[in-house]
Amino acid sequence: MSVTLRKTRRQVLEGAAVGSAALFAASLLPSAAFAQNVPAAELMKPGALPDIWQGDEKAPVTIIEYASATCSHCAHFHETTYKELKTKYIDTGKVRFTMREFPFDPLAQAGFMLARCSGDDKRDAVVGLLLAQQKNWAMSDKPLQGLMTLMRQTGMSQETFESCLKDQALYDNIGKVRDQGAEKFTVNSTPTFFINGTRLVGAVSLEEMEKLILPSLKS
Repeated sequence: MSVTLRKTRRQVLEGAAVGSAALFAASLLPSAAFAQNVPAAELMKPGALPDIWQGDEKAPVTIIEYASATCSHCAHFHETTYKELKTKYIDTGKVRFTMREFPFDPLAQAGFMLARCSGDDKRDAVVGLLLAQQKNWAMSDKPLQGLMTLMRQTGMSQETFESCLKDQALYDNIGKVRDQGAEKFTVNSTPTFFINGTRLVGAVSLEEMEKLILPSLKS
């Protein structure tokens, strides 16, 4: 799937309010595959938004994930493989991990904006909540209301919620992160991972990731 989403902030709000069932389904691009690797140094160059990293900055393995908040394969990965990856490799200093925003639809864009507005220290936790509760808001008849209910759980006020979704600069920068992934690194589905620059696509298992992780730990 090519990325052609170039909407105004107002269209993001309108699209989120209507619902995203069709767009949600459109982002479900399955299967794992290796292809089109990218030099790690290119991937690490600063983008429109700062990367929020987990793990030791000196870890021998760097993993960059491109994800969409309304992608069910992303939700499955974070519910299963990610938990194992974090316990076994991120928390032990062997892997450094970051997730970059790659929204396929207005509702995913809104979710990522709210996660960023929660602060760098809470961004990953909020994204995790969005993915874990995905069916309760992304597939709701009133997804924007569902998002508000979810964000209240994180302590976000109605005022902050509304002002966040009106932040044109943030909207633009999330779009730039997505566009860089699509245009420079040829990301066209989610989740897409780069493990020390090697591409891996799909809701992969830990065993599949270890095929790329372990050689770097042995060298």
